[in-house]
Amino acid sequence: MSQTKFMPIFGSRPSCSIPSRIQERKNKVKALKLIEQNRKPEKPEDFITYEDSESEEEPEFVLKQALKTSYNFVDYIKHREGQTSKHSFVFKEYGNRHILTHEMFKETPINLGHLNKVFCSKWLRDRQVVFGTKCNKLMVYDVQTHKLDQIPTLISRREIPNIEQPCGIHSVELNPSKTLLATEARNAVDVAVYRLPTLDPVCVGENGHKDWIFDMCWLDDEFLVTGSKDTKLALWRITDDVLDAKSEVLTHKIISPESTKNCRNAQNIRAIAFNKVYQELAALSLNGYIHIWDVETFKQRISRKLPSSQDNVCMAVQDSGNVYAIGCRSYTLLLDCRTLQAIKKVYSRYSGCGIRSATFQGDILTVGTGLGMLMFYDLKAGKYLESSINTSRTVILKGSKGYVFPDEEYMDNIQNVKYVPAIYTHCYDSTGTRLFTAGGPLPATLTGNYAGLWQ
Repeated sequence: MSQTKFMPIFGSRPSCSIPSRIQERKNKVKALKLIEQNRKPEKPEDFITYEDSESEEEPEFVLKQALKTSYNFVDYIKHREGQTSKHSFVFKEYGNRHILTHEMFKETPINLGHLNKVFCSKWLRDRQVVFGTKCNKLMVYDVQTHKLDQIPTLISRREIPNIEQPCGIHSVELNPSKTLLATEARNAVDVAVYRLPTLDPVCVGENGHKDWIFDMCWLDDEFLVTGSKDTKLALWRITDDVLDAKSEVLTHKIISPESTKNCRNAQNIRAIAFNKVYQELAALSLNGYIHIWDVETFKQRISRKLPSSQDNVCMAVQDSGNVYAIGCRSYTLLLDCRTLQAIKKVYSRYSGCGIRSATFQGDILTVGTGLGMLMFYDLKAGKYLESSINTSRTVILKGSKGYVFPDEEYMDNIQNVKYVPAIYTHCYDSTGTRLFTAGGPLPATLTGNYAGLWQ
């Protein structure tokens, strides 16, 4: 749960320096290797990694460091009080893993009224979640007061011809310092930027796209990239001049993109992700390609055809920058970020469910499905997360029944029909101990919604 390194002082030893810990460590390593040798996988894996050699023991300096390291949470608290926290840290994913494996998550359904399908969400702070809907509503939900507030969408100056009815808000993103929020404007071909925490309008980005924006991501506190149905990527810059602009009337400025480029061999960009470690941008297109861009030069480097071209609608990158996860119709594809080679296909345990949302929380990949379920894949163990209460079953969170408001053409005189929702979006709070899930009915012809808070 925590790790604290004690700095040596002449003539003294830390309280955790107990010689018997070394033998306990060696015994634990041997036991883990024995379990791994006896484990018979259900299906042979195509990609196998070997972190440690079976014939080599840990070096002497590693064992000495282990004697100076305490995993006691009380020692971590003492270090934090003494302002020496640079030598100690907490494993953030520990709480999330413990809650999941011990089946402690309980859902509180959220009544969204007649809103239609939640497509995206983010935690603004400890008590507020912002989300966007298909009916073009930008909403903020307070988890303590259970109050819903609508944020006015920003209007752009231009009229776009030959565009269908509004497609809704597909992306909501916060910059790293959480001072700005970016999403689609009322016209989904433009970008809207708000100031946090007040959610005052800052600017609208125009002339970047000619069709709907499906995803966006911040490169840093100043630069933003958007991906659109028109197969273009646009780079936006929110400068200090834009932020500091003052007016007697509360209004927003109009900005243009720094650069707009076609994504070659792409059809309909559905998702983009920024890999901080390799300083690259990954774009996922609906025709089954992943495209890698250099963020420093904003140039396309490589495109790779994926094994599946069916329903590639979501993508996530691990914080360590090692793995891309791409949601497909029947499985989640794991790609090595260095080579773009497929590491593994993580098949869903339920046929035809479809992967609709994906996020990483440490080494745990969380996927939302079209059948109202969340599944959790442990990258280190190479399998779905197992319950500590009943080891014969995996950890699955089943959302409550969403509501669908039928069209008269389909269901006459029926209101609030119970329906299994698709989980189009989910997000953890900063601690990883609370989870917001939302979505709605999967068929495009049906109107409805679903939202739940797990804690």
